[in-house]
Amino acid sequence: MSGYFGTETQKRLQARADASVNFINATAGACQTGRTMGCDDPDRLGWERIKEFLDRDGVCGFRLIPKGKVDELRSRLTMWNCRFDSWDVFLADRASALAASEEILAHGLPDGLTELDRPTDPEGARTVEVQALMSAAGVVPFSGSLLVGAFGPATTVAIGDDNGTVVATAHGYLPHNAHSAYHRHAWGGLVAVAESQRGKGLGNYINARMIVSVFRDLDATHVYELVSATNIPSRRMVESCGLHAEPALVCGIATPNDSARLTR
Repeated sequence: MSGYFGTETQKRLQARADASVNFINATAGACQTGRTMGCDDPDRLGWERIKEFLDRDGVCGFRLIPKGKVDELRSRLTMWNCRFDSWDVFLADRASALAASEEILAHGLPDGLTELDRPTDPEGARTVEVQALMSAAGVVPFSGSLLVGAFGPATTVAIGDDNGTVVATAHGYLPHNAHSAYHRHAWGGLVAVAESQRGKGLGNYINARMIVSVFRDLDATHVYELVSATNIPSRRMVESCGLHAEPALVCGIATPNDSARLTR
């Protein structure tokens, strides 16, 4: 199973994340960030191991790090000639997110659009189409294996036009292992809408569909999404689905100072 997509670097990192599934599931402090090796507790994972990931891959992802730990994280990264690109965390419990998201879904889709079956083949045409739409929207996709849930609970939802072409998509999964305080927290994201279909509320709809799925199908207790401080449309989208800003937590990616930002 694979279904790697994107640049050679993106494919290499996707393959690394796939190959490390057993390690991630078994190791305290590790988590599945999809595009990179990941950490949700630097003290438990160990700073030496984090540096090994950075030396080997040139990148390491961090999820739900307490705000009070970020200064130490940045300080260590500075010593290693790396920086920390961060996103704001938006979080909701099951009751709040389901109430808001199901209200959005109750309004239905515009004429000519319909919900599509979820992709099941990591290298299938539907999976590649979903990845291509994400990439066109500036979102670095996960591997096909992760998108279809081959390595753990996951959901990828999509909307199609009259021709069955994917015009909107989103993904949710459970990144945190049994050692983590966030074991049943779902991550939601990879939201993409075709340029020709924007302005119809499809971002809100597909995000709401993904949120309902992580609770109904994956049995998550909470859902969180990551948004940059300047991305006002995305902030409004996640808030419409019942999520609220959680300033006590931070997510981000560590990369060398001279590298480009991995994803928007």
